[in-house]
Amino acid sequence: MNKISAIIHANNDERRLGRALETLRSCDEVIVVDHGSTDRTREVAREYGAKVRQGVVGVKHGAYISELKNDWVLCLLPSESLSEALEASLFEWKQNGSDSDDQQVGYRIAVREEAESGWKTHPAVLRLVNRSRINWAEELPPKDGEGPTLPGEILRFSHP
Repeated sequence: MNKISAIIHANNDERRLGRALETLRSCDEVIVVDHGSTDRTREVAREYGAKVRQGVVGVKHGAYISELKNDWVLCLLPSESLSEALEASLFEWKQNGSDSDDQQVGYRIAVREEAESGWKTHPAVLRLVNRSRINWAEELPPKDGEGPTLPGEILRFSHP
């Protein structure tokens, strides 16, 4: 069975982090990398069972994946959460995964973003990645990365 580590980089995100963490039930490990928050971000992360790591100035965000337990990494922003359909897809993928998954760079996931005029759907982007097959320096993996698309969406909220 595949296992997933989720990683979220945060800075003063106490008002929106809980919503993101609440939807990560399909993940076996959740890490919040705190980059100098002066609010309750660290406490909120711990309340939801996430492990908190202190971000280090000058270290690229992608470097923190080396500290994760699992090869499969789900990358989220603190303003995002998983739809119920995506949560179900991740549970199913974990349960029914095959050895061929290890050859995948990752899986793409559609992103729906809250806007004043309603929800806007963006093309699927690489968000569930196999860290043994790809490295990246930024907060999120390359948008144009290879991989099949998982059913469900990441929901990006504009307001806490």
